[in-house]
Amino acid sequence: MADQEKPAEDVPGATAASPDDDDDELTPGYTAPKQVDLKTLQELDADDEALVKYKQTLLGQTEAVKDEGGSNVILQELIFAPVDHKEVKLDLRGDLSKLKDSPITIKEGVQYRLKIQFRVQREIVAGLRYFQSTYRKGVRVDKSPFMVGSYGPKTDPHVYQTPIEDAPSGMLFRGNYSVKSKFTDDDKKIYLEWEWAFHVKKEWDS
Repeated sequence: MADQEKPAEDVPGATAASPDDDDDELTPGYTAPKQVDLKTLQELDADDEALVKYKQTLLGQTEAVKDEGGSNVILQELIFAPVDHKEVKLDLRGDLSKLKDSPITIKEGVQYRLKIQFRVQREIVAGLRYFQSTYRKGVRVDKSPFMVGSYGPKTDPHVYQTPIEDAPSGMLFRGNYSVKSKFTDDDKKIYLEWEWAFHVKKEWDS
């Protein structure tokens, strides 16, 4: 039988979340820059040889970038990368509904980071952001926004890494957690939303 949602005070470290409490702003007062398409950017200052070379270094040979169709930004994998233990990869191109039903095991107190692997296919994308909210027994216990940055088109995937964090530890913090993740940009365009889960245990399963 599934756990019923409990008041925030019944869950260690919990804070009650309101439906409107999304808090997507990492930098209050920040205004997104005007978007410029790749062709226009490449043609700007065409007579400045040094700047042209710099843009070629920054953007690469964009005419050769693989285009798989669909969204300009394609999420490929979310990787749970603990220190001194094997990584766990979550496929973001498959059936996302299965992720929340197959929790990964985390040893309590372990240090870890998340890696997000993605591709940009056609246009430069500004201000990519990753948000995740962690829940236990229906109550949000953590909210983490990350500024991923701006990226140009590239056939090989980009990989963003979060700072190292500590997993929950102690008997009261063991158990199942669910996570709601979202990947957006400066314009608040949502490239992908998904849910996944983890189970904090005293030791690794293997």
